[in-house]
Amino acid sequence: MVKDERGVTAQSADFSAWYNELVVKAALVDRGPAKGTMIIRPYGYRLWELIQSDLDRRIKETGHENAYFPLLIPESYLSREAEHVEGFSPELAVVTHAGGKDLEERLVVRPTSETIIGEMMAKWIGSHRDLPLLLNQWANVVRWELRPRLFLRSTEFLWQEAHTAHIDEADARRETMLGLDIYERVAREVAAMPVVAGEKTPGERFAGAVATFTVEAMMRDGRALQSGTSHYLGTNFARAFDIRYTGDSGREELCHTTSWGMSTRMVGGIVMTHGDDKGLVLPPKVAPHQVVIVPITRGTDTGVVAAADELAGRLRAAGVRVHVDAREQLTPGFKYNEWEMRGVPIRLELGPRDLAAGTAVMVKRLGDEGKQPVPLDTLPEAMPGILDEFQQFLLDRATEFRDAHTVSVDNWTEFTDAVSTGWALALHCGAPACEDDIKAVTAATPRCIPLDGAAEQGNCVRCDAPSAYGKRVIFSRAY
Repeated sequence: MVKDERGVTAQSADFSAWYNELVVKAALVDRGPAKGTMIIRPYGYRLWELIQSDLDRRIKETGHENAYFPLLIPESYLSREAEHVEGFSPELAVVTHAGGKDLEERLVVRPTSETIIGEMMAKWIGSHRDLPLLLNQWANVVRWELRPRLFLRSTEFLWQEAHTAHIDEADARRETMLGLDIYERVAREVAAMPVVAGEKTPGERFAGAVATFTVEAMMRDGRALQSGTSHYLGTNFARAFDIRYTGDSGREELCHTTSWGMSTRMVGGIVMTHGDDKGLVLPPKVAPHQVVIVPITRGTDTGVVAAADELAGRLRAAGVRVHVDAREQLTPGFKYNEWEMRGVPIRLELGPRDLAAGTAVMVKRLGDEGKQPVPLDTLPEAMPGILDEFQQFLLDRATEFRDAHTVSVDNWTEFTDAVSTGWALALHCGAPACEDDIKAVTAATPRCIPLDGAAEQGNCVRCDAPSAYGKRVIFSRAY
């Protein structure tokens, strides 16, 4: 297997090995002591914080309020919504013993919070004047994964989960699409991931939902990553938890509820959307360090370091996240390789000759520009624009890759070829048994029915029955 001098497998040789090694080597994460758990290191947590802060701002701007609910949920709560508990049963972690004795009722470590929040909604909602109730929670959840993978499918992960209650279906469905729109914007504008928004097929819906919507991203091995989901729950949870309101007529009505979530899986998505054989490639909006300055010193001369610190101060004043790497024991070449591997968008090299010329040498993490001299006096003013251009470059690059690996197919041979390297757009009958057959043969699943897909009729690519959705479905192997 091909590895570089840092011991990282080449992306083209084994994508999964490349990913697993890189997230550890780049100091994003380490493996926790319990099966499937992860320790998010400061560099990785700062990346998550930048996603989180942007997402939190957008959620609050739409009128949602943050709250916090217990980690431990009585098992009876989950049992009230039969489809929900059945869907999560294999993934549940259950506490049976506490305080030195067996518990009278087992407690589930939350896999998601619809049930505990539903219990409280029933208590807090009385009349139509209490609606809509718009709640959001930042929390950790536990799902016992059989095949864990750091960030993508870990036993414990961090996320945001919105839970809302509404007067009627129309208002709840508007909320569902609002959550989906927020996720699409965060993915595109912050993570530079060109996601496709669509509805899940019935076989892929969230347990207990009437409809599930998703944003799907393509990784650089052609596989899909579900990057955020939004669910219209109808009155299923309202009926189970007696979430009702009194309308103008004085009659009690069931609320319509929604939930939507985005998690630390996004960190893994960013790695696999943009990274290459040299390491991470971080979009500037989520990069812990948008710019790293490497002073090139000679002997005990500290003038260059002082100049680097002064430049960093001016860049920070311009709103740029900047780090000066003044470690004396390491060569400039070592630092270049390290920050390239850790995905820093812009590197600035500053030596005595550069100072004498009034310039620094700028190197972008990706692109054909190579090393460019840039004037020190105008650099702080220019840098925000340079970072914006790099952010757009990454989005365009990922979009071109996705489009080049998405194929509209009309027969089974074309389908199997397409899902071996990317996405297949195919007509499908909608039958769960047919979905299962496709998965058994190709490992591909229906990712979504794209919202912007063109209307089209025809027969199923697998069984030749009439298509069910009036448009093509994205099929892909997925994480």
